[in-house]
This record gives sequence, C-alpha cells and structure tokens, in this order.
Amino acid sequence: MSSITFPHLDEDMGSSSSPSSMHDSMQTSFYAPPAFDMSSSFQMNPLSAHPPRTPRSSSAAHFRNMSMSISVYDEKGEEQQDTETVRGENVEVDEDGVEELDEEDARVKEAEKLVKTHEVWRDLFVTSNGRDKAFKLMQYSIRVYLLFHRKILFRGGNSAWQLEIVRRLLAAKNGFSFTRKMLIMFNWLNPLSQVLAQQSVPFSSSGSSLTPHSLTPAPASSSKSSQSYAGPFLSHPFLRALLSAPPPILLELANGLSDDIYALSRLGLIGPKLGERASRFANWCWLLSTLVGLVENGVEMGVIEGLQREVQSRAYKESLSGATSKSQPKESKIDERELARLQKKNYWLQISRAKLAMDFIFVAYDIFGIKGWKDSIQSFAGLAAAVLSSAKLYDKQKNVLVNKALAS
Repeated sequence: MSSITFPHLDEDMGSSSSPSSMHDSMQTSFYAPPAFDMSSSFQMNPLSAHPPRTPRSSSAAHFRNMSMSISVYDEKGEEQQDTETVRGENVEVDEDGVEELDEEDARVKEAEKLVKTHEVWRDLFVTSNGRDKAFKLMQYSIRVYLLFHRKILFRGGNSAWQLEIVRRLLAAKNGFSFTRKMLIMFNWLNPLSQVLAQQSVPFSSSGSSLTPHSLTPAPASSSKSSQSYAGPFLSHPFLRALLSAPPPILLELANGLSDDIYALSRLGLIGPKLGERASRFANWCWLLSTLVGLVENGVEMGVIEGLQREVQSRAYKESLSGATSKSQPKESKIDERELARLQKKNYWLQISRAKLAMDFIFVAYDIFGIKGWKDSIQSFAGLAAAVLSSAKLYDKQKNVLVNKALAS
C-alpha cells in the first residue's frame, strides 16, 4: 500500500525536531478548516454529481437591493407626479375648451337677441318667395273665413251687405291666387341651371369611369354608331344632360314650365284649353314631387334618429363608466350640443313632412276628382301648409341674420 503524503510535512519537519510538535502540527494542518475568501466567487466542483446549494446573499447585498428598489420606487413616484401634472394640464385645456364652447353659445344667444322680428319679416318680404308665402297665408285665411261665414256665422243671411262682403272676399282670394301665380313665374330657371351645370362637369357619367372626356376620346366608329342609333336629336348635349338629371329636378322643371303656361292663359295670352291642360299636368308633377319629397324626408329622418340614438347611447355608457359632466366637461358639452342640433333638425324635418302631407292632400282632391268635403279640406290643408312653410322660411331667414350678426 502506498504511503499517504500530508500537506506541509516538509516545512513542519524542518521547523520542529520533537515528535510531539510534529504530531500537533500534522493534526492542525490536517483537521484545520479551509479558509474561505469572502471576496472570491463561488466555484463548483466539476466532479460533483449534485449541484451546490444556492448561497444566501449577504446583508450588504440585501441593503444594496433595498436601496435600488427604493430608488426605483422614487423614480416611479416622480413619473406618477409628472403624469398627474400632465393630466392637470389636460384638465386645464379641457376647461378652456368648455369655456370656449360656453362663450360661443353665449355669443349665439346675444346675436339672436340682436335680431328683431320685424327685421326678419322685412328681409322676407323683399324676396318673391317671402311675398308668395305672405299672400298664401292671406288667401287661405280668407277661404277658411268664408267657410265659417257661410256655414256657421251667417248660414241663412241673404242681405245685401252680407253678399257684398262675400263678393269682396272672393275677389280678394282670386286676386291673391293670381298674384301668387305671377310671383312664382320663371321658377323653372333654378332647376334648368342645375341641369346645365352638369354639362360643365369634366367626368364621364356613363358607367363608373371617372376619366375626363378630353383625355379619352371615343373612336370615330363608335361615335358614328351611337349617333346613328340615338339620332342627332338625342345626341345633343343639353338633352343628354336633361336625361341624366335626377327625377326631382326634372319634376320641378316641368312643374315650373306648366305653371307659367297656366299663368299666361290666365293673362289671356294663351287659350283656356291649353291652360287647363297645363294646370292638370302641373298638378301631376306637384303630386309626384310631393311623393318623392316624402320618401327623401323619411330617409333623412331615419338617419337623424340613428345619430340621436348613437349620441344618447354614448352618453349613457359614459354615465355607467362613472364619467360625469364634471370629470369630462368638454365631452359632455359637445354631446349636449350635438344632441340639441340633431333634435332641432329632426323637428324641422317633421315640420317639412307635415307640410308635404298637406300638399299631397290638397293636390289629390284636384287630380282624382274627389268631391266630398273638397272645399273645407282644401282650405284647411292649404292654410296649414302656408303656416308651416312660412315658419320654415322665417327660421331660415333668421339664421341668416344671426350668422351675419356673428360675423360682424
């Protein structure tokens, strides 16, 4: 068996010559625990089958980690303070926006106070449309009064002064009707200008192509074939624009021309037969345009009501999430203004629908030859239509004056 070598044996033997000292030095060197260097890193034995235990961190490292975590939390606290400062600045911006909205509302209210009622009527009566509405109110007011005069107030009155009153009122009613025919003459120029404006559009209306005509000239063979198929009459640019115009514009154009022909017959420049035919054709155009207007009004009211529900649902969701007019003043103010605007537009759409319904009832009696209660129903329907159309025109002119007051 080989001998076992002990560490530091030669040094101990050289330093001490006694056997006892040598034995003590051997025990001390053999059983002495190894000295660990706290600064050196831990090294794993590569021959060991089990990994070493994870050493515990020292107290100095613990305090260092605590200081690092404290510094991190201090930085997060500073960032949170900065975020709160930015939010405070945003709140100030929102408050400024709310103040601007409030100032704008106050300016609108002040401008509405500056606009007087007589100024609105003055500007209305300057235009032929405003005078037409005023004469229409007087005409159908007289018709309604004559109904009460004949059937309720003076049912059996055949005295001379009563007959004279009725005669004068009838003459005034017919005079207002004839004056209104003169005032609305040449109204067909407005739809005609819209038809002619389509000729100046540089894009092609055929298909879905948006290529200008000048950049895509048609071949000579195709142009000749189209002219031979449509003829020189239908190939005219005005007729092409007329055929491509929307139906409401065409109905308005035909109605205006027919009304002018009937007015000329009332003046005696055209025969009465042609005037009656033109009047009947104008009534048909009026009926169809009223139906088209009712359809468009229904579609627009559906869109407005959908937008109203969207704004109301958004406000309801904000209220459920805890947002109030104090936490989000600008958003709530904008929603309130948008909802008020939509409600006002919906209100005037309802007024327009009622006016179109009155027009439909009035013209249906003339076209379909309904005899029962014709005078009474047409009188009340005409008066209601006159009131509603006058209210719409008054509000429109008032808005024009308010905008002028705001601009000045």
